[in-house]
Amino acid sequence: MRQELLLKQSSEIRGMFGRIAHRYDLLNRVLSLGRDVSWRKTVVQRVAATRPERVLDVCTGTGDLALAIKGTIVFGADFCLPMLREAQSKSSAGQRSLPLCAADALCLPFADESVDVVTVAFGVRNFADLDVGLCELARVLRPGGELLVLEFSRPRGPMAPLLGWWMRNVPPRVGRFVSGDPEAYTYLPASVSTFAEGREMCQALEAAGLSDVEALRLTGGVASLYQGRRS
Repeated sequence: MRQELLLKQSSEIRGMFGRIAHRYDLLNRVLSLGRDVSWRKTVVQRVAATRPERVLDVCTGTGDLALAIKGTIVFGADFCLPMLREAQSKSSAGQRSLPLCAADALCLPFADESVDVVTVAFGVRNFADLDVGLCELARVLRPGGELLVLEFSRPRGPMAPLLGWWMRNVPPRVGRFVSGDPEAYTYLPASVSTFAEGREMCQALEAAGLSDVEALRLTGGVASLYQGRRS
C-alpha cells in the first residue's frame, strides 16, 4: 500500500486535490470528527506566542489556517490552483488580504531565512519526498524561527479501534456521496495509515535541522501537532 501511495505523489495528487477543492473543507471535518477547527486554533495560539512578523502557510489549501492567523503578514502557498481559488474567494469574502502563490512545497519561491514561522496543516503527508520537503521548510525559516506541522496520525488508547474504523470507512463513503470522486476520498484516509508519525516524524524534523522538536497528540491521536525551531 505504501508504495502505491508514493506513486501518486506527482501531478496525480495535484489533479486529485483540484477535483475535490470545492469539498475539501468538508473532507477535513469528516476526517477529524469536526475537531479540525479547534486544532487550527491551537496552531494559531502557538504562532501568536512567537510574535512573528512574517508567516508562510505551506499547502495552504482553501486558506483556513492562513486566514485564522491575525496580526502579522501571512503568505499562502499551494501547488493546486483550484485550492488557491477557494482560498482567494474566502479572503475576498472576509475582506482580508492574503497574498497567495502557486508553489510546490519542495521548491518554494522564498529566499533563505525570509520568514519567522512556517505552518503546514494536513499537507506534509502528501509531499513527494518528506525529507526534501522538510529541509525546504527549514530553509526559508530565519534562525530561531518556528515550524508548526499539523497532521493526521494514527489514534492510540481505548478509543483507537473506533477512531481507526471511522477514518478507514466513513470518509470514503461520505466523499463518494458528496463529490462523486471515490478515489480521492479513499486515498486521503489511506495516506494517514502509511505516513511517518510520532517519534519517526520528530526524527525527520531533527534531520532537517530543527531543534527543540516536540509532538502534541490531539483528540486521542487522530491528529498530531509537531513543532520545531530552526537552529
